[in-house]
Amino acid sequence: MKTNHLIPELEDFNMCGFTGFVTCSAPPDEKALHAMGEAIRHRGPDGEGHYTDEHCGIAHRRLSIIDLEKGRQPIVSPDGRYIIAYNGETYNFQTLREELAAKGHSFLTDCDTEVVLHGYMEWGPQVLQKLRGMFAFVIWDREKQELFGARDPFGIKPFYYAQMGDLFFFGSECKSFLPHPEFKKELNPNALKLYLTFQYSALNESFFKGVYRLLPGHYFLHREGHTEFASYHAFSFAPENMPLEQRAKQIREAVAESVKAHEISDVEVGSFLSGGIDSSVIAALSRPDKTYSVGFENRDFDETGEAKALCRELGLRNISKTISAEEFFSALPAVQYYADEPNANLSTVPLYFLSQLAAKDVKVVLSGEGADELFGGYITYHTTKPYRLYRKTPLALRKAVAKCVAGLPRFHGQGFLTKAAKPVSQTFVGQAFIFGDDEAERVLTPAYRSALTWHDVTGPYFEAIQGADDLTKMQYLDLHLWQPLDILRKADRMTMAHSLELRVPYLDREVWAVARAIPSAQKMRGKTMTKYPLRMAAVPLLPDDWVKRDKKGFPVPFIAWLREEKYYRWAKDLISQRYVAEFFDQTYLLDLLEQHYAGKERTHRKLYTVLSFLIWYQVYFPEKCGVQPFTPGK
Repeated sequence: MKTNHLIPELEDFNMCGFTGFVTCSAPPDEKALHAMGEAIRHRGPDGEGHYTDEHCGIAHRRLSIIDLEKGRQPIVSPDGRYIIAYNGETYNFQTLREELAAKGHSFLTDCDTEVVLHGYMEWGPQVLQKLRGMFAFVIWDREKQELFGARDPFGIKPFYYAQMGDLFFFGSECKSFLPHPEFKKELNPNALKLYLTFQYSALNESFFKGVYRLLPGHYFLHREGHTEFASYHAFSFAPENMPLEQRAKQIREAVAESVKAHEISDVEVGSFLSGGIDSSVIAALSRPDKTYSVGFENRDFDETGEAKALCRELGLRNISKTISAEEFFSALPAVQYYADEPNANLSTVPLYFLSQLAAKDVKVVLSGEGADELFGGYITYHTTKPYRLYRKTPLALRKAVAKCVAGLPRFHGQGFLTKAAKPVSQTFVGQAFIFGDDEAERVLTPAYRSALTWHDVTGPYFEAIQGADDLTKMQYLDLHLWQPLDILRKADRMTMAHSLELRVPYLDREVWAVARAIPSAQKMRGKTMTKYPLRMAAVPLLPDDWVKRDKKGFPVPFIAWLREEKYYRWAKDLISQRYVAEFFDQTYLLDLLEQHYAGKERTHRKLYTVLSFLIWYQVYFPEKCGVQPFTPGK
């Protein structure tokens, strides 16, 4: 078994979950608090802990990676004033512990959580500038009757909050609030339209009315019913000229060092492995005992063969699973339950099965998430040379050309001329664009046609980075929306569904320091070669042909399944349910389904987005749908 004992007898990380509330009046309801903790048992089946006083209740669930007893939470400071509940890992906690010890702090445990607590006691919110890791946590100050909460810069770990009456709720997942008798469960009507565009919950307010997510790189102070928020981290790009060979070496060293830090564990660490370069680099650097892959029976949607081939080259063991259509559709209620909010990324389902597969052997896995956002890995970032040259012509001329061709019969290059006349802020929404504003309003009933447009969501981010080139603007938007709200949310929820700890070495402050310095011109080569410096960094690590592989992601054959009679009928029956009429024009949806089934149009992504919401709604509002309540594991 491979373990990394960089810090012998001083290792304790806490991948887990927490929830709780602060009350200004009545003492905390301890029965409700226990029920709230039980709702997120999957995040930490190995242990539970509770803290209550006259104004605060905290429940904690722990996934044991090192020492169960010493790492039990919530942890109370030696003087009894501060109480912390923490979810995550602080990779530099040993250095911080030594610094704090020199200042007179003494420790009762060997865990990183207590170091974070003492760091807050010493430096206050400035401790966040010193933490290297992924985290979400709360600290209750009994003396000031004040709650401090924070979330890591990338948004790797989740954090939700809600103010209802005199109760301030906080927790790792929305579902942890539901058991409390004073929590009012309502659908947020403003979330649905934007979800149809982005395929994920794009507002700060979640799909549960009144429940908000703490933004990545932010903290808050809550006292006497009032909450103040502040940012402690902002993404910024600082391009530096550097020879490609030198830059590749710099990237390789930074990622290797991050992988080493992320391997710290007293339990076996596995690795997810697809057919792409991101996870392959992590596996090549980590050399885990086991790698894990999933695929489908359709060869066009299966990368397990490529993963096994790479493992043979590297001398690694690969464990894989083929997902059937029946398994895929049967898992959808559980996927939406653990997702917490509606999720329409098709790759979420194979990730659910991949996590299930790995959890049979290990408690910790490494993943390649984050490389695309940091190094420019999406083909949507890539523009052709003719496009770039045409964009240099005067904007007025491009607009005039676009206006002329708009009314002409469709011809090859028409889209090119139209798109090039618009700034990227008017054409780019992120890595998924399902329904445009007009079609979203067409398919929705009036009560759910929010006045907000997708421009209202993306606009502030484009405003914040005016003057940057188009690629940088797109990366910046994805770092703030796509990465935390889709990629990292599904990664956290699907792994935690199986009590599996996910670590993402690319999303590290030291790796970001290198990535932010790469000029846009260096990130692309040829027609399809993205994140070129990372590929060059991989040359000593991977076979030559692997370095040049195109990105596939987690391809899913839903497009084909929906043209099979069985699953066409499944979709039709779901769309035809009585409760669906509250939200959607069912005739319009059924027409989309018929077009796809007949092979006239490819509407599967639009349909999957709607169907995912409908399943989620059945899971969380069964009383509105006339169905039996969903029970995890059944």
